[in-house]
Amino acid sequence: MQKKLPPLNALRAFEAGARHLSFTKAANELHVTQAAVSHQIKALEAHLGYPLFKRMTRKLGLTEQARVLFPVVSEAFMRIAETAEDLRSAGDSHTLSVSVTPAFGAKWLVYRLPRFWRKHPEIDLKVHHTIACADLRYDDVDVAIRFGQGAWEGVSSEFMLRVDYTPVCSPALLTGKHPLKCPEDLRHHTLLHEDDYDGWIQWLAVAGVTDLDPRRGPIMDDATVLMQMAVEGGGVALGKLTMVEREIAAGILVKPFDITVLTELGYHLVYLPGALEREKVRKFRDFVMEEITSEIA
Repeated sequence: MQKKLPPLNALRAFEAGARHLSFTKAANELHVTQAAVSHQIKALEAHLGYPLFKRMTRKLGLTEQARVLFPVVSEAFMRIAETAEDLRSAGDSHTLSVSVTPAFGAKWLVYRLPRFWRKHPEIDLKVHHTIACADLRYDDVDVAIRFGQGAWEGVSSEFMLRVDYTPVCSPALLTGKHPLKCPEDLRHHTLLHEDDYDGWIQWLAVAGVTDLDPRRGPIMDDATVLMQMAVEGGGVALGKLTMVEREIAAGILVKPFDITVLTELGYHLVYLPGALEREKVRKFRDFVMEEITSEIA
């Protein structure tokens, strides 16, 4: 008789929570909310009939039952991922799956892919555009391009491009009833935000603007949509300079102020340890780095 398994999503939430001893870090890894992780773990605890975590002040601990369950679940997930990777590599050795954000794909990668195809016609490239970070251990992805500070746990990462921010907008906002002539003029225009308000908070502080609320205006989770909104005159966005060069050169976006925020953030090439031993991953990595080197030169 087949034994009934606990819910797999709940097991995955438990494995991440037990490994990090943090529901917040588990949620970030799984690209869900902390509440969703907590709900899944409570469902697993109800299914098993005993608690898994000791919820202490500012930290989590594992119960005796959880210490028994965790290595079994962790090893099972790893074996499934490794077996699936071996089968995928053996059965489809010429296909390379790459995960990128829609903005990076549309504003940087798409212009360079024809050169990759001409150089490596033997590789069948599959590009996945998503705002969610791929989990390289479990997702059908060989290599990813992520935005952030780098040094993510469990993966190897190489720095690609630093990102600096400056306001960009339609040329139409430079004229009219409230033309953008100085940073204080932003009070008459809509601020467009990507993911959160942090970018504008930082830029306005650098610009010395203290009497303007940076927490107004819509938040978008897709930078491509955000920039198109700016092109259409819907407001002022903080543009990643490496991503809006073509729009500025074409004149459909302008930089109203010569104030740029320098950051430690950037795009990174991410892959599992040992992935460069696979020829198709190494060729894509080398191509991307060559493209970046040629631009800097």
